[in-house]
Amino acid sequence: MKKKQDLNVAQLDALYEGVLKLKTVKECRNFFRDLCTLGELQDLSERFAVVQLVEKGVPYREIAEKTGVSTATITRVAQWLNHGEGGYRLVLDRLIK
Repeated sequence: MKKKQDLNVAQLDALYEGVLKLKTVKECRNFFRDLCTLGELQDLSERFAVVQLVEKGVPYREIAEKTGVSTATITRVAQWLNHGEGGYRLVLDRLIK
C-alpha cells in the first residue's frame, strides 16, 4: 500500500512544469490560491520570509518575533538554505539580480 509520504516524482514534475508556465505574479497568486489552502500559503510565505531574513544575518529570535515562526522552523529553513538542494540559494540570488 502506498503511504502518503511517498512522493510521486511524475506528479511533482508535472506540478513544477505547470509552475514554470506562469508568467506574472498575478498568475502565480491565482494558481497557488487555487492549489493551496490559506494555511499552506501562510506556511510557504513564512518560510520564504524566514529564509530572506536568515540570509541577511538577522538573529533567530528576532526572526521569530517578526514572523511568528518557531525557532525550530527557522533552524530547519537555515539548514536547507545552507545544506539543501540549492533551491533557496538559486531564488535568493536571482531576486538580487
